[in-house]
Amino acid sequence: MNSFLFLFQYVVQPRTVGAVWPSSKYLAQKMIHHIDFENADYIVEYGPGTGVFTDQIIENRSGNTSIMLIERNQEFYRLLKEKYKGEQNLFIIHGSADEVEKYVSKYGFPYIDYVVSGLPFASLPKCVSNDILIKTKQLLGSHGKFVAFQYTRYKLKMIHQYFQRIEVKREFRNTPPACVFTCSNE
Repeated sequence: MNSFLFLFQYVVQPRTVGAVWPSSKYLAQKMIHHIDFENADYIVEYGPGTGVFTDQIIENRSGNTSIMLIERNQEFYRLLKEKYKGEQNLFIIHGSADEVEKYVSKYGFPYIDYVVSGLPFASLPKCVSNDILIKTKQLLGSHGKFVAFQYTRYKLKMIHQYFQRIEVKREFRNTPPACVFTCSNE
């Protein structure tokens, strides 16, 4: 059912959903590969959709890790609220990633260790993408990591304006194949 919901939401809102199908478990595993779950206190996920990456984050996190999901799509937000009701230290926000600083302040996150992003930067307006990346870089500081996937390397140069180090890995077992960018300023 999640796949059909995803397809329907893409048809209705292609610029903000960005994909016709949920991400694969293989892509999810690559997205969380560099997260040090034993030492991660605060993880934020932008655009979790149906929760494919979220499932992996929750499964691997330590008991005291706080997770924040920021989902703009109303239907995905409702799905996430139902799917994860009762989950401890999980905050699900119906809002936009360009207001991340407001949400982390509201829920008492003093910083962020990791941001996992499913946002379609290639289809977002440039000013929105830049705003999100500026705020993300500030909240991560010099110790945090930004992990994003895109279907092409088209926005790699833009992301590189905000992060000194970017490791790129391809995941071919996803529909369509994707690039995972693991970004830091260390």
